[in-house]
Amino acid sequence: MPKAEMLKLREVLEEIDMSRAAFYRMRARGNGPRMLKLPNGQLRCRRRDLDAWFATCEAA
Repeated sequence: MPKAEMLKLREVLEEIDMSRAAFYRMRARGNGPRMLKLPNGQLRCRRRDLDAWFATCEAA
């Protein structure tokens, strides 16, 4: 099984074209892609979690 691609927060922000502050506000409201917090405090996002979140954002 291939290792899941893990994106750094910076990479996620670049891809969704959002500032760090706006991203944290969105997450505080319970929105946004699923993130993993590493033992050192850094955040990572699996590629599949970001893609799944994007799919929920599509307008009908």
